[in-house]
Amino acid sequence: MTPDVFAPAGLGPVRLRNRIVKAATFEGRAPHGQVTDELIDYHLAVTRGGVGLTTVAYLAVAPEGRTHREQIVVGEDTLRGLVRLADAVHAGGAAIAGQVGHAGPVANGRSNGARAISASRMPSPLSMQMVRAASEGDLTRITTAYVATARTLVRAGFDVLELHMAHSYLISSFLAPGLNRRKDGWGGALENRARLARQVARAVRDEVGSEVAVTAKVSLADGFRGGVTTDEGVELALLLEADAALDALQLSGGSSLMNPMYLFRGGVPQKEFAAAMPLPVRWGMRVGGKRFLKEYPFQEAYFLEKALRFRAALSMPLMLLGGINRRDTMEDAMARGFDFVAMGRALLREPDLVHRLESGRQSTGVCIHCNECMPTIYSGTRCPVITPP
Repeated sequence: MTPDVFAPAGLGPVRLRNRIVKAATFEGRAPHGQVTDELIDYHLAVTRGGVGLTTVAYLAVAPEGRTHREQIVVGEDTLRGLVRLADAVHAGGAAIAGQVGHAGPVANGRSNGARAISASRMPSPLSMQMVRAASEGDLTRITTAYVATARTLVRAGFDVLELHMAHSYLISSFLAPGLNRRKDGWGGALENRARLARQVARAVRDEVGSEVAVTAKVSLADGFRGGVTTDEGVELALLLEADAALDALQLSGGSSLMNPMYLFRGGVPQKEFAAAMPLPVRWGMRVGGKRFLKEYPFQEAYFLEKALRFRAALSMPLMLLGGINRRDTMEDAMARGFDFVAMGRALLREPDLVHRLESGRQSTGVCIHCNECMPTIYSGTRCPVITPP
């Protein structure tokens, strides 16, 4: 029987009121690295709007793992605010996930005051510094930091931990052969490149057991030469499934460092992006922005074809992401064997879209996929389109 996307469902040990997930979209509402009332209100809007699970992004495991300094590093000094956030979401009837990650080469070392690290040494277009290759000591430290972060979020009352393994962040940089040129046991064959992903997932699961659900965001294609292909993405997913440390995978794509628009299909707001960036990056964006911000036409459920390859190969629960705006798209995803759907930009435009779709007041969202929300991540992520099209 095809599941009802609006009916309650289990995600590992967690019961959700429906199968609709607010995907992690960086909020830009933690200017001092602390939970703010504005961040709470941001998640309350979609909670009151009907989602089953809202995801807080981006929760860093270490100071150098932030994309820039205005992000939350999970620890004792941020615990009280995280408790407030979780309590507010629960009071609204939804569950709460924390996207746990280390930005790796996507981190701005100058902003963080700490040099970024990656699988291999490389120049950073964000900080104009060299990103150093992670040492064995770094990988041990960071795995331990994932575990500590997981424990803190459980203490804070979070229901789900989403491990970020995509978008050229640290774990993803190890997975991509073009970013991982290592000659040691962390490079070369996929089994070696996948060691960090598997090590982190197992360590987190060993720490939290069945107290919360543990999921991972993985790439179904990075969208650049030397990135993870769909074939390798499926191979990685099979390894993760065999380890039995995760309750579900969320299927994403693209690279925040190499090809961000592979994930964000639709309009390309190059001028707005350039204006939002620090000066050195702004100049580079104006000169080479068209090469970096490639244009991909929007279509509903644009990752579906690739995601179906994962569905055919795996038995574990999967979350379909990418251009989901319509009720019939959600229902089709359930019919095709996906367990959850994840929405991002559509909920920025209409935080109450889930209620509208469920009630029949609308059959589709009104997001026009202009992507002008993307440059707002530094000033409070929002939809800048005021009136419907």
